Amino acid sequence: MNSFSLEGKRALVTGANTGIGQAIAVAMGKAGAEVICAGRSPSAETVAMIEKGRELRLDFGDPMAARDVFASEPIDILVNNAGIIRRSDAVEFSEADWDEVMDVNLKAVFFTAQAFAKAVLARGGTGAIVNIASLLSFQGGIRVASYTAAKHGVAGLTRLLCNEWAAKGINVNAIAPGYIETNNTEALRADPVRNQAILERIPAGRWGEANDIGDAAVFLASPAAKYIHGAVLSVDGGWLAR
Repeated sequence: MNSFSLEGKRALVTGANTGIGQAIAVAMGKAGAEVICAGRSPSAETVAMIEKGRELRLDFGDPMAARDVFASEPIDILVNNAGIIRRSDAVEFSEADWDEVMDVNLKAVFFTAQAFAKAVLARGGTGAIVNIASLLSFQGGIRVASYTAAKHGVAGLTRLLCNEWAAKGINVNAIAPGYIETNNTEALRADPVRNQAILERIPAGRWGEANDIGDAAVFLASPAAKYIHGAVLSVDGGWLAR
């Protein structure tokens, strides 16, 4: 099982303070990685759950927030998880809400990946990038115009960066989480009508758990996935298969 180990690797996970990001950081720590939990919110709880974990405060509302991070120490794995969402009817959607979401969910993803790749290539090393996409990388959604556009963009960027960097030793893939039990979905799960409608569509018959995404991220970052490039892996209990 050594091909699934991250022993000796250093990973940076953005938005690791809670939910999916926290689960990814913890899973990578369990797989042996040193984990840097990066984001604008405190990640003390996550760091306490990881044997070799530490916190780095970065606000990805500035898409260039990580431009100097990778030059200071070698980092082998980047997980672009940080994201926000704004909800409004398309006819009412504001420019401010559009720009804020696109900056965090797409522009920061690209420029953080760019900074990571520059550092990896400069030292002649190898690396792995795992972007967090969404079911809305494939579907339209409702009342989340900028989020949907950004997540479609994440899927496209994943493929573009794969085409440029696969032969240079950098794996670039993405995970599209399905309906996962996190703080962000608490209201949906508490609504008996919406909860039932969602469960009826999921072939697995249950909501996903955050560690379902964490384990998938470990796989894509590990040597076991060395010939996987440009994939957008749906971890959704079969939602998209319906």
